[in-house]
Amino acid sequence: MKVVKLEDIIGTDQEVDGGNWVSRRLLLAKDGMGYSVHDTIIKAGTETHIWYQNHLEAVYCIEGEGEVVTLKDNKVHKITAGTLYSLDEHDEHLLRGKTDMRMVCVFNPPITGKEVHDENGVYPVIKE
Repeated sequence: MKVVKLEDIIGTDQEVDGGNWVSRRLLLAKDGMGYSVHDTIIKAGTETHIWYQNHLEAVYCIEGEGEVVTLKDNKVHKITAGTLYSLDEHDEHLLRGKTDMRMVCVFNPPITGKEVHDENGVYPVIKE
């Protein structure tokens, strides 16, 4: 069994600041679970273009308020605590934080922790 505490991730290379967000990567590909889990803060007043062409992602909001806009149809989905959205079609989207939002994110396939969004908001698939 593996036990991970957020306090042990903060300040390590598993805490990544993307400018508009800070992702604390709790489980990564190296943990062998088949998915990765992240505790992510989306900063208030930001808009982030994201398009996970190589990953599926489910996101559960536990604090804050914002919205996600799917770009194929420009549909706006309000996000508040207790809302889950899943990008089950590799949806290109904008994520906007009205307030700081704390999100629990699950990626399949799992990320390694070395990924960086490219100019299209895409994470590459990295094999360890």
